[in-house]
Amino acid sequence: MRTLASLALLVASALVSAPASAQQPARQDPARQRSEQAVLTPGDSVRIVVWRKPEFSGDFVVAPDGSITHPLFRAVPVAGVPFATAEANLRKFLSGFEENPQFVMEPLIRVAVSGEVTKPQVFAVRPETTIGEAVARAGGVTDIGSRSHVRVLRLGPNGQEQKEVIVNLSDPNNVTATLPVRSGDQIIVDKKKSVFKDILLPALGVIGSIASLGLLIDRVSRRP
Repeated sequence: MRTLASLALLVASALVSAPASAQQPARQDPARQRSEQAVLTPGDSVRIVVWRKPEFSGDFVVAPDGSITHPLFRAVPVAGVPFATAEANLRKFLSGFEENPQFVMEPLIRVAVSGEVTKPQVFAVRPETTIGEAVARAGGVTDIGSRSHVRVLRLGPNGQEQKEVIVNLSDPNNVTATLPVRSGDQIIVDKKKSVFKDILLPALGVIGSIASLGLLIDRVSRRP
């Protein structure tokens, strides 16, 4: 029995002293990673839940100066820095009230969905939300909306329109369907194109105009 106990002790010691390189590295949750890398801008929001302190908890908008619109959080900068840094700033602030504060802080970025959707609106979503999920939150595409031509106006760092991205939501295998939203995105669902209304009618109008012009020229040329 003593020999077995000694062997078990040696095995346990070997497992404890195993080099760190032999252990599998823990994979970070992609959603958590995206949240930590998110950069908030004024107009976005943060969701804060502080353990046993309801006066510190709630959803708060990021102010124009980059702080949180809450009387107690005005000294906490959260905009223009990686969210992990904003979280550290909040932890430092809360540490002035209690040691090792327990809290959860989530970023909520502002996006607008308009055009041919059931409920056009501006709302706050988590950074891992895809463009397709944002459209679904706005009630989805209407019967006359085009799922294959969704325009995303994406703002640059200076707050001005930078580029337009065309997203195809009709093909689940299309990489654009799973693109995550960014702060300030304007998502616009266009109407479906009608071959008869958008192509044939204008063409017939042009043909009719040419025919009328031809008749007019013919009449003028026949005059004595």
